[in-house]
Amino acid sequence: MSKRQFSILSSLDGDDDDPVLSTINLIDVFMVVIGMLMIAVINNPMNPFAQDKVTVIRNEGQPNMEIVTREGRQITRFKASGATGEGDGERAGTAWRLKDGTMVYVPADAVPVQGGK
Repeated sequence: MSKRQFSILSSLDGDDDDPVLSTINLIDVFMVVIGMLMIAVINNPMNPFAQDKVTVIRNEGQPNMEIVTREGRQITRFKASGATGEGDGERAGTAWRLKDGTMVYVPADAVPVQGGK
């Protein structure tokens, strides 16, 4: 092996032992993690900096169901009491579930369409 080849190999080996390089690598990893956390905070529906109206339903269909709405900076929580609703009223219409799973509401005073299925 010539002196030139030996000096190139020894200079490459010297860079591997530099502790500053491993510190720079750790800083790069932390920068990526911080960036991912910031993206997660921004995409969170309850983000306090967003201006949209958001509704979140927790424990849907359970006795302890809770509905949380956020409009601007105001947060409102509705908790289910587990009781069945009562009161006086009249039938307002009918809801139909189609084969594809969508729901259609038909008011009680709707005029039927002629020639339909």
